[in-house]
This record gives sequence, structure tokens and C-alpha cells, in this order.
Amino acid sequence: MSTILTLKDISYSYIDGQSKRTILDHLSYEFESGKFYTILGHSGSGKTTLLSIMSGLDTPNSGTMMYEDKVIDQKALHDFRRNKVGIVFQQYNLINYLTPLENVLVSMAETDNKLPKDSKKVAGKLLEQFGIVSTKANRLVTQLSGGEQQRVAIARALAKNVDLILADEPTGNLDTATEREIIKIFRDLTENFGKTVIVVTHSVAVSQLSDSRILLKDGKLHDVDEALNREIESTI
Repeated sequence: MSTILTLKDISYSYIDGQSKRTILDHLSYEFESGKFYTILGHSGSGKTTLLSIMSGLDTPNSGTMMYEDKVIDQKALHDFRRNKVGIVFQQYNLINYLTPLENVLVSMAETDNKLPKDSKKVAGKLLEQFGIVSTKANRLVTQLSGGEQQRVAIARALAKNVDLILADEPTGNLDTATEREIIKIFRDLTENFGKTVIVVTHSVAVSQLSDSRILLKDGKLHDVDEALNREIESTI
């Protein structure tokens, strides 16, 4: 498999009162195309900070990030956010006064990627694939359940025609049954559509359904082996 996203010596810290707090410490990792990753870690370990950096919403103090072997510098960040990555948030971050269809259409309008001309038809079909039928696609998103809103958020992320999907605790507000349905969607995106999905989660159950489990600990990413697996299951 080819590498889609590379992190090299990423460091991130901030001043807390009189002391310096290091969140990420010369962190390096390579994410392969077409795989489903989960990143685990204790509360405060820096998972959300790392995801913000990987999505281009924040920048590290030092280090390099590359997309398909091309360095993402300050000039390239806008293009990366606009055209290369889709983001799914725990709180959905949908536009509440719009319908699911309109939310997806807004996302499609914000990218420079090549999309079909009949965007409304394509958006409707995309929502249907995630169980949002036309009657639901044309009502306000606030009238949908939490699981349905998360499906809309995933559809919105995919609507830009990107290969990299990043998700921050996407099942944190959902019940167990709905959580499984959302994870099934992520698995389908990797197995049948070749997307790369990276999910930050506190859920060991979610992580066990991914292709690769990674632990963020002491500012670095560690592939989860048997020893780390026992530690995770006993403490997270």
C-alpha cells in the first residue's frame, strides 16, 4: 500500500502558567492508503490536538506533515483543507438552519475537486447510501436523531471527493447499536471505496474494529502490540 499521510518529528507545546507543557514530542508516523486507523489515548494525551494538526486546522511548533509525499507548508494548508481531507466531529458541526441535503451541497461548493454537474442529485444519492432518505434529507438537521446527524456529517465529509477522512470521537454521543452502525460505515469506506479513515476515540470497542490500533502516549504514537493492548483495556 502507498502512504497517504506522513508525520515527521511533529512537536506541539504551550505555556501553562510558569511551565511549558509538551503535548506532542517529535512524533512520527506513516498512514497507508485504504486503511481504517483508530488512535487511542488517555484524556489530555493530545488526541484532539493531533487530529487538528492532521486536518490542517492547527499547526505544530515544529515538524513536517506530508500528503502523498508532498510537504504541506503554510501555503499548502488551505488547499489541503479544501481539497484533500474531510472532517467528522463528535458534535456533528452541521449548519442547524439547513437541511441535510443543503449541508452536503455547501460542502460540495467549497472544494475545487472535480464533481458531477448535477450536484443536488449526487448529494441526494450520497445521503441515501447512509440511510438518509429524501423525506429526511429535506427537513432541518435538528429534526434528525444523533445517529442520523452523524451520518449526514460523514456524507458531508465525503461529498468533497476526498480520500482521507478524519474523525474526532464520532461515536462519543451515540448508543452502542448506533456506534456499531457508524463504524460499519467507516469499514465500508476503506474496504469497498479505498478511503483512508483515521478515528480518534476513547472507545476500546471501536478500536478493536479497525485495521490498525495506535496509542498516543508521552507525546508519541505507538502501534498497539499485545502488551500495550492489555494496558489499554485495563486503563482506558
